[in-house]
Amino acid sequence: MEETVDVLIIGSGHSGGMAAKILTEKGISCLMLNAGPVADVHKDTEPKPAYALPFRGFSQPGRLPHVFQSNEFNANTWVDEREVPYTYDPQHPYNWVRVRLFGGRSLFWSRQSFRLSDYEFKAKSHDGFGDDWPIGLADLAPYYSRVESIFRVQGRADGLPQYPDGNFVPDDSPWSGCMQRFIEAGKQKGIPVCKARSSLGVDGLASSVNLLLPDAFATGKLKAIPNVVVRELSADKKTGLINEVHFVDRLSRREMSVKARIVVLAAGTLESARLLLNSKLANSSGVMGHYLIDQVYGPGIVCSVPEARDGKATSALIGGGALIPRFRNINSKAKDFIRGYALNVHSSMRPMDPRNFAAYGEELQTKLDSYSGSGFSTSIMGEVLARYENHVSIDQNVVDAWDIPALRIQTKYSDNEINMSRDAVDTSIALAEAAGFEVLSKNYDPNPPGYSIHELGTCRMGDDPKTSVLNKWSQSHDIRNLFVVDGASFVSSGWQNPTMTIVALAMRASEYLAEQMRQGNI
Repeated sequence: MEETVDVLIIGSGHSGGMAAKILTEKGISCLMLNAGPVADVHKDTEPKPAYALPFRGFSQPGRLPHVFQSNEFNANTWVDEREVPYTYDPQHPYNWVRVRLFGGRSLFWSRQSFRLSDYEFKAKSHDGFGDDWPIGLADLAPYYSRVESIFRVQGRADGLPQYPDGNFVPDDSPWSGCMQRFIEAGKQKGIPVCKARSSLGVDGLASSVNLLLPDAFATGKLKAIPNVVVRELSADKKTGLINEVHFVDRLSRREMSVKARIVVLAAGTLESARLLLNSKLANSSGVMGHYLIDQVYGPGIVCSVPEARDGKATSALIGGGALIPRFRNINSKAKDFIRGYALNVHSSMRPMDPRNFAAYGEELQTKLDSYSGSGFSTSIMGEVLARYENHVSIDQNVVDAWDIPALRIQTKYSDNEINMSRDAVDTSIALAEAAGFEVLSKNYDPNPPGYSIHELGTCRMGDDPKTSVLNKWSQSHDIRNLFVVDGASFVSSGWQNPTMTIVALAMRASEYLAEQMRQGNI
């Protein structure tokens, strides 16, 4: 392309969508590059019964070994690891779940919508570990409120500093009987049990495709190119500023480039780090790729509510969910770990999973018939500590289908995450038993890192260019016309689903960028 675009946005998920919306509504022309196609659910899908599929609906062996969410019905949704590989130590696997469609993973977001608190933003000040963010809740609160309005976040105000209230659509749903008993058990132990908070969106979808990008396209200031894989960013040798982006057509393999005055990187934490590392840019600090974090998932319990067995379950007794926000290391110190975790709580009238019973044959069937509809479960969302040694680098011996060097991921959980997980399960058991539930199964073992699909860090923000990649505006310390607005900027992960924070940071960074452009500083 011969013309120079004002702002080039790489990525079309929540962060890229928000950047496009804010910038175009301020009159700035943007070009968006996306590695995948525009999906049309009506045109690109068709219903098929399991018996008509080669693997009867199960995953094809070896195709997506790290995407536990995959099956034969949705296999084409996920990035094929044979086409875009990554490497890791077999003793320390990492689950990197990727989507290359227009809208990215925002199309599949679970919609849990939380603000970080100052227990996360100022974590070092609280417990002495790691680093504080260069911003606090007060800096981001106005942007959270605006994002919550766009996404229509439903919730209740609980007045807990570790679970900041927001701009909610009121949640007036009643508690079921089993949840009321669980809440009472929590009160006895000083543990808050709250309503969860989630984005209603529109028609159950809260993606960039339906909430953000339509506004950007409506301005006439946004153009988008699908099916192009960005290979490298290049900088002007005299000014040090990025001046060109090189990419390849995913289908034809034609090599192309475009000149840009400003680049906004929103490809997702690991893809953004991969692109910058391959480009050998913006890393004077030497910390790019380091401090990879996510959240602990997996540990939890499954219970039965005895009064709901043998066909006695009713919607008044069983159903609904709750959330226990972080309660450890707030006003007192836990024995074996710092930071904290939340617990997702769920009850269901659906059939029970046979794996919860040490039985088989007729005995198992009798159990399943009796316990059906009485289910109650908890599962952890735990903070992973940001450690320098947990990092990504470029594996020069492996390339993807377009000859772009692959990412190598080196990370593992520490005793802090293991001890936190054990506490979460033990606490869940104590609460469930106090509520009168039967604990059927328990799992203390975290899933592999990456399982949460909340990878964060690698291009952390900070005030000191010697110890961080970005400033508090998500702008590169080294290259003033480069912004990274996805989860790569995170200094700590917290227990919270990070989407609301990512989108609020993207909004804040984009408004700052627009103002800097207006003043002629960029």
